[in-house]
Amino acid sequence: MSYVNNLRVFVRAVDLGSMSAAARDQRVSPAVVSSRIGELEKHLGVRLFNRTTRKLTPTEHGSIFYKGAVKILDAIEEAEAAVADVARHPRGSIFVAAPLGLGRRLVAPLIPAFKAEYPDIDVRLRLSDRKVDVLGEGLDIAFVLGQPADSALKMRPVVDCARVLCAAPEYLAAHGTPESGEELVRGRHHCLLLRFPGTSEFNWTLKGPDGPVRHEVSGPFESDDGDVLTDWALSGCGIVNKPLFEVAHHLRAGRLVEVCRATPPLPVQLACLYPHKRYQDPKIRLFIDFVTARCKAAVDAALAGD
Repeated sequence: MSYVNNLRVFVRAVDLGSMSAAARDQRVSPAVVSSRIGELEKHLGVRLFNRTTRKLTPTEHGSIFYKGAVKILDAIEEAEAAVADVARHPRGSIFVAAPLGLGRRLVAPLIPAFKAEYPDIDVRLRLSDRKVDVLGEGLDIAFVLGQPADSALKMRPVVDCARVLCAAPEYLAAHGTPESGEELVRGRHHCLLLRFPGTSEFNWTLKGPDGPVRHEVSGPFESDDGDVLTDWALSGCGIVNKPLFEVAHHLRAGRLVEVCRATPPLPVQLACLYPHKRYQDPKIRLFIDFVTARCKAAVDAALAGD
């Protein structure tokens, strides 16, 4: 900003016809004004003022430079005003991705309220249980469950989500009810598996007496859509590993029953990912703050059955 400040001092010196008047106008000392104009003259390689004891007038070069400097300062002022207006009245589109179940239950219900509060911001929501490429797909924000591996993105924790293993009563009547991860694997239970491209094996990390234990699970049913897995579980196809808030209403109604109570799954963190530079955009900050502030309440409400 030093060059811009030099331009401001120079323009005011021309306008007021005096270095001392320019100094008072800019709230600096006359020595600072003289120094800044000297820096400009050194940079341009020309003299900008004819100085006498009574009058300060621009040289021919100074007059030419003055016209350009005024245009530059006007453009900066206009740009700063536009940014300030956007900051006060943000507008534009936000591209958001979220997993299917989480997006439907937590993120999507909040968007109408956000739109009502910020009518000039449009939210383009994409729901998919596949792994998204935030940068490659031009996303502003992606909500994820679990710790992401991409260190190029910033992460903001939203809420910790308990997980549960559960199955329909029909499945348990036919195959038995496992009480632990060991029974789950030993009994070769049908585990309903969330598969993404490139996935070669499945592990469910469950609590153990000495800490987390990874169990290699298998089953005849797999999908890249978490809600499909829930539907299969409801129809008696096997055991599903889900965030508790997603299936709490099924558990309360008895449509699903919790299993492996002795070794439940580890909780998972809901977080939002975003490119660092995106957070400088006021509308992105507003949306992240809005959703983060309300997600825990939504999870608590789902668990309580409200």
